[in-house]
Formats: sequence, structure tokens, C-alpha cells
Amino acid sequence: MISVRGLGKSFGERTLFADASFRLNSGERHGLVGANGSGKTTLLNILAGDVRPSFGSVSIPRRTRLGVLRQDRFVYEDEQVLQVALMGNEELWNATAERDAILAAAGEGFDAARFSELEDVFERHDGYGAESRAAAILEGLGLPAKVHRDRLSTLSGGFRLRVLLAQVLAGAPDALLLDEPTNHLDILSIRWLEKFLRDFRGPAVVISHDHRFLDNVATHILDIDYETVLGYRGDYTGFLGAKAAERERREKEIALREREIAHHRKFVDRFRAKASKARQAQSRVRMIEKKAESLVELPKSSRRRPAFRFEQRRPSGRRVVKVSGVTKSFGDNRVLDGVDLRVARGDRLAIVGPNGIGKSTLLKVMTGRIDADAGAVDWGYETYPGYFAQDPKDHLGLVGAAGGRAAAEAGTAAGGAAARRTAEAWIGGRCPGSGTAHVRARLGSVLLGGDDAEKALGALSGGEAARLVLCSLMIRSPNVLVLDEPTNHLDLESIEALVKGLKGFAGTLIFVSHDRWFVDRLANRIVEIGAEGVRDYRGTYEEYVRYCGDDHLDAERVAVRGGGGRRGKRRPGRPRPNEWRRRKLEASVKAVAGRIDAAETRVREIDAVFARASFYETAGREEVAALQAERRDLLADIERLMGEWEGLEGKMDDC
Repeated sequence: MISVRGLGKSFGERTLFADASFRLNSGERHGLVGANGSGKTTLLNILAGDVRPSFGSVSIPRRTRLGVLRQDRFVYEDEQVLQVALMGNEELWNATAERDAILAAAGEGFDAARFSELEDVFERHDGYGAESRAAAILEGLGLPAKVHRDRLSTLSGGFRLRVLLAQVLAGAPDALLLDEPTNHLDILSIRWLEKFLRDFRGPAVVISHDHRFLDNVATHILDIDYETVLGYRGDYTGFLGAKAAERERREKEIALREREIAHHRKFVDRFRAKASKARQAQSRVRMIEKKAESLVELPKSSRRRPAFRFEQRRPSGRRVVKVSGVTKSFGDNRVLDGVDLRVARGDRLAIVGPNGIGKSTLLKVMTGRIDADAGAVDWGYETYPGYFAQDPKDHLGLVGAAGGRAAAEAGTAAGGAAARRTAEAWIGGRCPGSGTAHVRARLGSVLLGGDDAEKALGALSGGEAARLVLCSLMIRSPNVLVLDEPTNHLDLESIEALVKGLKGFAGTLIFVSHDRWFVDRLANRIVEIGAEGVRDYRGTYEEYVRYCGDDHLDAERVAVRGGGGRRGKRRPGRPRPNEWRRRKLEASVKAVAGRIDAAETRVREIDAVFARASFYETAGREEVAALQAERRDLLADIERLMGEWEGLEGKMDDC
């Protein structure tokens, strides 16, 4: 549908990418990846028509409607949330407004011809169902029906971005261009978005730093590296293997040619002066020149990885922290209600759950950032906690935007002195007595060396601020790391480096994250906070998913979220054992039934092949035998699965 030919973009002497050619076809979902600053957002803006390329072309069929996610959360501040979502389909929105104006002025003369034209537009875009579709999308992204008539300005920055994402999706676009759509989404909303994108029929290009999201969504990867854009089939994990294998293959080819050239040079050096070998030596010289011409040095990758190394100053006592009956409310909204939690040395505790459930509040209470209304937090012997805030700029003395453009500007003015301080000065203040070389080395390890060390704190990007704060944690050497969404602002390479650093950390880890890949790599204990209470599971995320019988955030749970249900006021507690067992059995029954359906569908497909009159005339004996064997195996699987399904149904009856 969208064709890109010879595309390139430069800024002065710096080339982001050149000679990029690829196609975006219907049903394909392309994950756009690359290092920070490599040009991902620039490429997306070129595809959207917002930025002109330096050379090359982008061909998009006429009347193709692009859905483009832009991150300007201050647009539409005075509009209702639902109305903002409906604005995604501009043609329908304008037609609806004009149609309503004609109806309102009907007493002054009714323009029947124009109304008929507008009615055609309205029906073509299914205007009568537009509001319900937009509402369902908003609910799927975690915005319940009770806020749909509120002004956009009443929402926090993260929820405003959700509304802008809903606007793009509700516009019924032919193609999607999404820049970091999972920012500020919780796990439920991310799963809902994954399902939406998998069902989307047009091409989609998505920038994301979420490994699991890319694996679940992407059918192709567009990689910006080596000053060009290369396409790969498959998900992100497959891309990593394919890219490494391709690089290794090219390096081996170059090494082989270099060995051949060295061998020929030895022959030339040995026999150049010998008359009987002069002709052969000259022939070898020409061969060396030819091979040398084709010997091209591999370009260096633009990807850079920070080096995170966390060391504890000394081990803590066996009991790290005890949380007893902690309760916290903000106005009428009670986010924590009698929470109890015990953390022991060596725990790698991941706290997961939907936004607004109290995860970040719990970490702030635990670390003394805010006071609880009731309850107590008791840190154990020789514990030295180090905290990482959800917005790393909170650590830098910068006042964030609490709401609206005016508030953002006021916040910038209030934090002016801190904003002008350099990264080098800020880190230097955390390691007094250390020389400039030591401070610079620390900054270099987190990719803030050279001129970046002189950057003002207020000019740092989110990723740079996050790496700077993580650098300060490495300097402090705590034995308990308390991290609130540490991957939010990091690129894929930095996230992978952070996982490596945290795996090597010998202390205790307590963290909140919506990044399932990150949780899966680090956690040995999962605490899920949900509307039904708190579930505490000792094991990895993968084991927890198996324990729940499915990803426990499947389509059915997402549908419950989309219904806009509210969290009750009762005290969170662990579900009764029978409830847990029944939920697990229900999920297992659903999974087995799905496998039965898939097997039966495949049997019907094979039978349809056998039923074709021309099949036995054109098919070879091996193909016929293979299909017959597959059919026998499928029937045996169906019989076995039916027995398993009946057994699970019987266990459910006993609950």
C-alpha cells in the first residue's frame, strides 16, 4: 500500500539514513527500531508527510487515511474526552458538525440537498456507531465511561496521551503510524492494544521500546542502523538473531577475503623478482587489486549500550522491609487499604497491576516520599534503599507539568536554577572528593560523556535523565533497589543493559513495571494488585502465568476492563483458595478447548484438500502420505484433548 524508494534524511553533515527502500502492505505490522537519535521519529514523520526527506520518495495511494499518533498532550484541552476521540475521523467529524448545524437551523430554511450529501458521508463512515466505537476504545485503553464527558484538561498527562491514541484508533484509518503507543499504558491496556493491532487490516508502523509488545505485534522489523533502513521478517526476537547472523556472515566473508589477499601477497613478494614466476606474480597482483576493490569495511553500528553495574555497600539483614496495614487516600479515592507485605533479602519482587491501583503510591510510602494515613513501614537491619522515581526528572529538582501548558511553563520557571545545572555538576555533587576524570568516567559509562556531560539538566531527554539517575544509584551503592517503572524512558539497548546490570546485583530488588519482558527476566516473586485484591506468588513471571493458566490478562479480562468496572472499597485480600483454583481451571478449560478447535479446523482443511477432484492427479505420493499421517495424528490429539477437557470440567464441578 505504501511504497518507499531511495529515501534519505540528513541534517547538515549528519546523515540519519540513506537509500532506504521498502513497502508497507496491508496486514503487515512493522516494528521500527534503532538507537536513540537514529531517526525513528523522523522517518515516521516523513511517512506521515510532516517532514520532507532530503532525497527519495514516499508513495501513498490517494484517499488513504493515515492514523498518526502525536505526543502533544496539550491539544484539545477544553474538549470533552469522547469528542476528542471522535475527532480522529476528520471527514465524519466535520460532516456531523455541519449536519447538526443544518438541523438546528431547520426553521430558517432546510438545505435538503446539502443535508443529503452530508447524510451520505455520515452513513459511509457508520456515523451512528462512531460514538459507541470510540467509547469502547477509550475503555479498552483504561478510560472508564465516567470520564468520557469530562474535559481533556482534567486528566493527567499520561491519560491525555491515551485519549490521543484513542483518537487515532477511532478514526478508522487505512494505515497506522504510532510513536511509542505503549507509553503510560498499563499491562491490561497494552494487551488490549496488541489485540487491536493484530485485528487491524491495514499496514502499521510502530515505534516501541517494549520487547514483549514488539514480539506480540510485529510481523516485520524496520531497523535504522548503519545509516540506512533494513527490513526483516518476523518479530523482534527473530530480528535480533537474524541481524547478528547477517553481521557474523559478512564479517566472516571479509576475514576470508583478507586471508586470500594475504596469501596472494606472500606469493607475489616471494616470486616477483623470479623471471619464471613473473607472469604468475603479475596475475596475482591483478587478483589482489580486484579482491581489494570488493573488500568494503563494515560500517559501525549506531547502537550504543550503557554499562550499568550495581554493587551493594554491604549485605542487609535477612528481613529487608515489613509493611503493615498501610492505608492511603487522596481525597475520596482510597488507593491503598490495609496493605501487608514482607520482603526478605534476595527477593526480586515485581509489583504489577493496572494503573491507578496504588503501585507507585506503595513504593513512595515505603521509601518515605509520602506519609501513609495508617499503618507502618519497618526497614530491617543494615538496609540502605535506593529509589528511582517513575519520572526521573523528579530526582533532578525539575518541577514537572502537573496539568496544562500554563502549569508546565510555570514549573519550568520554578525549576530554572536546577534546570541550568549541568549533568557533570549534578553527578559531581554525589561523589564529593572525586576528580573530574572520575566523574567523567561515571558519566561515560551511561553514555553521557563528551559534550553530553555539559548538558543542562533541563535540556536532558527522558532517556538521558533516566540514565543519569541510574548513574547516581550506582554511586550510592544501596543494598535495596526500589525502582518505579525504570524502563519508561529507556531505549531497547539501555533496557537490555539495565537487565544485565540488575541480574548482577547481589542485593534486594523491589520494582514496579508494565514491561512484561523486563519482569520476566528479573523477578523471582510476583505481587499483582488488582480490583479483587493482592496476589503474592513466589516464582518467575513465566511460572506465574502458567500458574494462572494463561497470561491472566487475556481477552476476557481485557473485556472486563473495557466495561469500565470500578474498583470496590473493600480491603484487598487474597482470593479464597477455591476461587483461585476455579479461575485456574477455567483458564485451562479455555486453553484446551482452543487447541481442540484448532485441531478440528486443520482436519477439515485436510479433508477439503482430499475432496478436490484434481488433488490425486497433481499431488505426489509423499504429499498424500504426509497429509494422511498429519490427519491421523490430529484425530489422536483431539481424542486425548477431549479426555483432558472432560477431566477439567469434572474438577470445576467439584469447586
